[in-house]
Amino acid sequence: MDVDSYRKHSPYSDPGRHAALLDAVPADIATVAATARNVIVHYRAGGVELPGDRLEEVNSRWVERILDTDQSRSALPLRTERPAVDRVAGCCRDHTLLSVALLRQHGVPSRSRVGFASYFTPGWHHDHVLVEYWNGHRWIWADPEVDPAGDWRFDGYDIDPTAGLFDSAARVWSAYRAGAIDPDVYGVAPDLPVHGAWFIYDYVLHELAHRRKDELLLWDSFGAMTDDLADADVTLADEIAALLLKADDGDEAAEQALADRYATDSRLRPGARVRSFSPVSNAVSTVDLRVSRR
Repeated sequence: MDVDSYRKHSPYSDPGRHAALLDAVPADIATVAATARNVIVHYRAGGVELPGDRLEEVNSRWVERILDTDQSRSALPLRTERPAVDRVAGCCRDHTLLSVALLRQHGVPSRSRVGFASYFTPGWHHDHVLVEYWNGHRWIWADPEVDPAGDWRFDGYDIDPTAGLFDSAARVWSAYRAGAIDPDVYGVAPDLPVHGAWFIYDYVLHELAHRRKDELLLWDSFGAMTDDLADADVTLADEIAALLLKADDGDEAAEQALADRYATDSRLRPGARVRSFSPVSNAVSTVDLRVSRR
């Protein structure tokens, strides 16, 4: 996929009726990230206790729906400060998706990257989603959840891919297959049972989907995903991870191979429907992606 294709919205990042709100936000990454933090608060780790009936907002999925919720509560420009308790409940994927939407609205090539971050909890690698945008010369990783006022000891708006702060799912899977990491310290949180090799395997598929502009919820399940590594097609994950890593290194043939395989192999893409496992209610639902924001 060429860089220019990332200038255009996906169905997930398309603001629809709210396009003018995005037009009003300057497209520099610091402003974009601050705007995302102003609109969205993490449903578990945002430092505020949200009303229980609001937590299902994490399943909003589409930027247009996220902004519907925001504007119904605060019919204000996106940069006008909202009390934390009034922000839309979301997670890293939503901070990133809104940031990607803001950048794409201004024609800046951008996409979401799925992987694991080591800078939140010592000794643990949280599943996480970053913004990756093209500055005209190179792709840059940025974490819109990282407030630069915090003591992070690194530049959250230009994260070094070689520093081990964030690793893509493909890189983590490859390290697991080489016996170089303990997969049980990669997952949602140390106090939750959602972690391990099967989880990393599923995230390789999520990484590919997001790269192809299907910015799914992290708890969506599709294709070859599984919750038991014994049922996993590890060869498939090996192949896709290897192509993702080569594509990151600028291998155009690998990028094209990913595009071709995504288009032709139903195990790798969501199709018309996904199964979604709500992290709030634990309810399992089938979501028809064709209905989009309606």
